[in-house]
Amino acid sequence: MIILTKKDTMKVILKLFVPALFFPALAFGQSQPLVIGLWEKGAPGFEDRKNIPEQAKDYWVKNINNPSITVFMPPEGKSNGCAVVVAPGGGFRELVFHAEGEQVAEFLNPLGVTVFVLKYRLPKEEDSPYSMENVRQDAYRAIRLVRSRAGEFHIDPNRIGMLGFSAGGEVVMMVAFDKGDGDPKAADPADRVNGRPDFQMMVYPGGTAPETVPSDTPPAFLICANDDEYGCDKVTLDLLQKYRDAKVPVEAIFFARGKHAFNMGDRSPYEAIRNWPKRMAEWMGDSGFMTESTPVK
Repeated sequence: MIILTKKDTMKVILKLFVPALFFPALAFGQSQPLVIGLWEKGAPGFEDRKNIPEQAKDYWVKNINNPSITVFMPPEGKSNGCAVVVAPGGGFRELVFHAEGEQVAEFLNPLGVTVFVLKYRLPKEEDSPYSMENVRQDAYRAIRLVRSRAGEFHIDPNRIGMLGFSAGGEVVMMVAFDKGDGDPKAADPADRVNGRPDFQMMVYPGGTAPETVPSDTPPAFLICANDDEYGCDKVTLDLLQKYRDAKVPVEAIFFARGKHAFNMGDRSPYEAIRNWPKRMAEWMGDSGFMTESTPVK
């Protein structure tokens, strides 16, 4: 029988819990999230800006010149093959990387979903040289990169979704409606695969709904508050109607109150808002995207 002193017990507690407290990725079987640049040499046409450092403070990240995906893996043995590329919001001036990126991974990873948080370029940032077309380019490249490396991440290339918050919802719309076909003659293997997500989820999406929605648009999940002060409720309602007209499978939730930017709901005084991520996970499960499949080899 081993008897631990109070001092020994404290040492054990520190060894077990301090790493998980300060390095939460360890708790998920991942020492540090892997960051992958979308292009090895930098964004096409802007290669000379690749090494300009990002700026980060509090909740935001900005000055994105080397667009990337940050990979958050599920706990070992937990992956069900589903993957989600996340586009945080921030009005194309910044990225709300923690509350609309890292916290998404904290919720979805335990459910077996591999999460890729996208850092896309920001055309509305002061003195930005980028355009909205560059954002579209980043979004397509992120999906293609994830799909082309599905075996490496043990995900199903046919169960890759995209989740966008606010401006990130507009990013989702940039890639959800077109065919997204790759170039079979492209030198880069990633550019040969399809860049459209298999399903889409938009949280208080910004932008403007297209005039029409193609009937082969991926299934959609929409969520917003009726009192959204930026008019995203109107965008969401417009999208819902157009999805219905096109007979695209869609599920939508409109909260009576909640305003804009409730993120993953954890700071809201409203129970319905606090629990909205569960509704999204239920939709993903009901739609078959969480169904465990044979691991990709």
